[in-house]
Amino acid sequence: MMDDLPRYSNKMRGVFSRDNLPKVVLAVSSLPIFIAAWWLLALYLQGQGYFYLPTPLEVWDALVLAWTWDPVTHQSLLSNIGASLGRFVVGFALAVGLAVPIGLIIGYSSLVEAFSKPILEILRPVPPIAWVPFLLLSLGLYWGPVITIFIGVFFPVLSNMIFGVKSVDPLLIDVARTQGASNKQVFTKVVLPSSIPYIMTGLKIGVGIGWMCIVAAELFAAQGGGIGVLITAGQSIGRYDIMFAGMVVVGLLGIVTLALSEFLERRVKIWTGMM
Repeated sequence: MMDDLPRYSNKMRGVFSRDNLPKVVLAVSSLPIFIAAWWLLALYLQGQGYFYLPTPLEVWDALVLAWTWDPVTHQSLLSNIGASLGRFVVGFALAVGLAVPIGLIIGYSSLVEAFSKPILEILRPVPPIAWVPFLLLSLGLYWGPVITIFIGVFFPVLSNMIFGVKSVDPLLIDVARTQGASNKQVFTKVVLPSSIPYIMTGLKIGVGIGWMCIVAAELFAAQGGGIGVLITAGQSIGRYDIMFAGMVVVGLLGIVTLALSEFLERRVKIWTGMM
């Protein structure tokens, strides 16, 4: 613990160094500037008789009100967050659990790639939201949104996985084979570790797409509430403050899950000796 203090101190000095100071100032000031611009625009529109853009203060009041009981969905904000987060975790886990091994196999085997490529190229361009009506009708109000997330996350992770395997330096594979490594050892000791950065990139991309998919699916219908349900319900009765409160919550959840994925990426890189 004490050994980490000098390293942390040096890192902080690097962040606030003279060369890096303009970036720090811009990063710190960007959010207040955005909120101020939003506030001024909302006040201007409301002055013209248009009330569909609430001020940040109105959105904050709606968040506080909805935290314990939401007058639109008649559930607490925490309950809606839990419903969306539960669907997100299940769909994300299913996508990653299938995309990583399938991507490894496709990237490693030219025969498997030749067989699977036509199918993937047909399905990949289809937007996940296009599947929502079919999934809701066939799988119901719980699994429909979950599989929508699965589809949205699956292809970015799969594509990065395949690209990662194909990007492995052939020289490393040749050296491993020269040292007597079997196909299994080449796969597990060379190909898989070299593909980890691409896996983590795919996960970070999948996090953002996953949240877009879950909210889009919940805008149609969902069982047990959800942030998308809150946004739709707020819009339907003209409570734009609650609608924007739901949008803010989605953004915050995206930031939190992205931060978790970046933390996981750092831990994996340390574990594999990349840092």
